[in-house]
Formats: sequence, structure tokens, C-alpha cells
Amino acid sequence: MQGFLQSRWSKPIVFLLALLPLVLMAASLLRDLGPNPIEYITHGTGDWTLRFLLITLAITPLRRILKQPGLIRFRRMLGIFAFFYACLHLTTWLWLDKFFDPQEMVADIAKRRFITMGMLGFLLLLPLALTSTAGWIRRLGKNWRRLHRLIYASALAGVIHYWWLVKSDIRLPLLYGVILVVLLSLRLVKARRSAPAEGKAPVEAAY
Repeated sequence: MQGFLQSRWSKPIVFLLALLPLVLMAASLLRDLGPNPIEYITHGTGDWTLRFLLITLAITPLRRILKQPGLIRFRRMLGIFAFFYACLHLTTWLWLDKFFDPQEMVADIAKRRFITMGMLGFLLLLPLALTSTAGWIRRLGKNWRRLHRLIYASALAGVIHYWWLVKSDIRLPLLYGVILVVLLSLRLVKARRSAPAEGKAPVEAAY
């Protein structure tokens, strides 16, 4: 596995795999639009936003558990794909649902709490996407890692957004929430074990 992780083909393969959900959604719509294609796109892009956020957060504990440090090479790419699917999710709402009507959008954000929470999750992801380049990592130094801990809050906002949206059948958002709690718990355990004697936790990796 380590050989594949370090090969020059590993990143292009992961990139193509990350695009696969979009290709499958497009193919499904081309075959059959179904009764509500807008809802299909909205739910599909929203699901994959959360999945990529959780996959990104899983990289750090997995590289320790599996003893595969090479997994770290894909963390930034996967985080950017989370933002990519979040943009598609937001664009679906802006374009196909609200037709870029500012009054409708503002009213929806103010009136519907799941929209408010979803917008918060997106806004928390925005600075992470804008500072994901190597140049910004150099400029911000350790502050880059601190800033990119916003991914935790964004993932939490995404889970709550989904939970409030579905209302009755909460099985999927509950599953995402449990996975998020497990991933955050693993980080807390690692931080406590790594903390110096005086009780100050070291600067951890962003994800």
C-alpha cells in the first residue's frame, strides 16, 4: 500500500475517484430525471459534501492506526473536494431553487434554520479553501493549522443542517454525527496523550 501512496499515479487516481460521485449523479439524471431532479441534486451534493469532510477528518487517525503516513498526501485534495461539492450544493439552491433572487435567499436564510446552519457551514469552509495553497501555508505558518481547525465546526454545522432538514428520518445525519464524534474523540485522546507535563497541548495538524 505504501508503494501506491507514494507513486505519481496515486493523486490522479484519487482525484478521479473523488469526481466519480458527480459523474454518477449526472449519468443518473441523463437516464431519468425522476419526479424531482432538483431535490436529487441537492441531496446528492449535500451528502457528498459531508462525506468528504468526514473522509478528510479521518485521514489523520487512519494514518496512525494503519501506520500509513503517506495518506497525508491526499488530505488537502479531499478537503478541497468537500468544498467543491459544497459549492455545487449551494449553487443548486441559489440557481435552481431561488433563481438568484436576493430577497428570496435572504428570507429563506432568516426563516428556515436548516438553511441558516447550512450557510454557516459553507462560510466556515470558505477561508479554508482560499488558504489551501502552498503559498498560504507558508505565509500563515502555524496559524494555518489553527485556521484549518474550522473544518471541525463546518462538519458539525453540516450534520446539524442535515438533521434539521430531514426532521423525521434522521438515520443518515445521525450516522454522520456519530462518525464525527468518533473522529473528534480520537483527536482529543491523542492531544491528551501528547500534551506536555504542564498541561499545554501541542499544535496539532489541521485535520
